[in-house]
Amino acid sequence: MSTPLSVLDLSPVGTGRTSADALADSTTLARAADRLGYRRFWVAEHHAMPAVASTSPAVLLAHLAASTERIRVGSGGVMLPNHPALVVAEQFAMLEALHPGRVDLGIGRAPGADPVTAAALRRTVEGLGAEDFPAELLDVLSLLGQLPAGRAASATAARLSATPAPAGAPQVWLLGSSTFSAQLAGELGLPFSYAHHFGTGITTHAADVYRAAFRRSAVLDAPHLMVSASVIVAESDERAAWLAGPSRVMALRLRSRGALAPIETPEDAAAMLDALDPEQARDFYDRVPGTQVATTADRAVAALRELVTRTGADELVVTATTHAVEDRVATLEALAAAW
Repeated sequence: MSTPLSVLDLSPVGTGRTSADALADSTTLARAADRLGYRRFWVAEHHAMPAVASTSPAVLLAHLAASTERIRVGSGGVMLPNHPALVVAEQFAMLEALHPGRVDLGIGRAPGADPVTAAALRRTVEGLGAEDFPAELLDVLSLLGQLPAGRAASATAARLSATPAPAGAPQVWLLGSSTFSAQLAGELGLPFSYAHHFGTGITTHAADVYRAAFRRSAVLDAPHLMVSASVIVAESDERAAWLAGPSRVMALRLRSRGALAPIETPEDAAAMLDALDPEQARDFYDRVPGTQVATTADRAVAALRELVTRTGADELVVTATTHAVEDRVATLEALAAAW
């Protein structure tokens, strides 16, 4: 693949299904991505959401790495405000020891949870603020032996190591959907993954900020940018739009601050969207970001290549929300064949 493709999976829980079903589906999808030649398979961290089964990336990644052969596995990402730096560093140092050369530690700044859940995870409200994030990130890098030159970690982190006898370290990425993370990733010389699928509308600007801020580091000589895109591929535009219905319902719930219920079937999603009055529906579709690529393989490839050209991305990571894993596997198969 000229520009490497990777996969981000949230382990979505469909209506009438369990978290165990969703995690089994993630395993199926990871094996497909491995077989098809995708470079990375990343999993997310979300809490207290009935629609998402991926709550503990390190645990899930241990299983996925053991269930695949060559694909890199990683977090997209670990939400650092939820965890002490030493816990994160030790978990991923152990994954790297178990699966050498195959582990990515993608780190995010958002909690991925409501404030009460985030405080319960951390057992304190200390460290949950955005202002604490850069220092905690430096602690993780220090614990993994990757502290950039001229930077200082906390006194505690400086005295410790994530593993007693390290043989290697995971590849650390910074994730973000803002220029804050882009700037920080550049200053620390880290690879940066931008969440274009969030639809913030500033993807190109964030890419420019990252490159302008980049400083050479022990891990990178030049900027390395990965951009995400939400993609569903089918044999026709109509079928792809129908399969994308559940993700539209999910987006509507997020924007109306409703409960993130399990993923609807395409049939139920179509009925829900049809029930919107025309003015409400038009307003919703106008506000939903245009990052959902739901079309045929050739048109999806054209859209992704345009995204690479516009952003200068070194890699792409694709994600999709569907009720059935078979539709996500079919998307990966069609993209791999056409890319």
